[in-house]
Amino acid sequence: MAIVRFWDPMKELSSLQNRMNRVFEETFGSPLYRGEQPGVGTWSPAVDIFETGDEIIVKAEVPGLAKDQIHVEVENGVLTLHGERKFEREVKEENYHRVERTYGAFHRSFSLPGSVDAEKVRAEMKDGILEVRLGKREQAKPKQISVAVK
Repeated sequence: MAIVRFWDPMKELSSLQNRMNRVFEETFGSPLYRGEQPGVGTWSPAVDIFETGDEIIVKAEVPGLAKDQIHVEVENGVLTLHGERKFEREVKEENYHRVERTYGAFHRSFSLPGSVDAEKVRAEMKDGILEVRLGKREQAKPKQISVAVK
């Protein structure tokens, strides 16, 4: 009986992606060699959104940003997070070996349910995590009703 090698489609896909990245780098060059700022572009912070009985909570990963670099807005039922992470110019570009972090502006918008009270929104940052708490209107909160048994 012949031994058949197991085909792993995810490994093949990853290999194809690596080859395509190499082709683009060889064709267009690295940003460092084109005179552009490395890693500059748009990016999106990862976000978790969950709900409790009293509020909707949005947590966004924004490492390296100060609170004055992030703007939070609630308008017409839409929560908008935007800001910018600037490229640090402390080191000369030719001294970089690798630039993997992304710099530049970000913009995320989320539609909010009608149960959110725009007056009950607060935001705070801790350890690179932006937490936005969106309070619910009173009528939107679940109401406990006791049932009498006869």
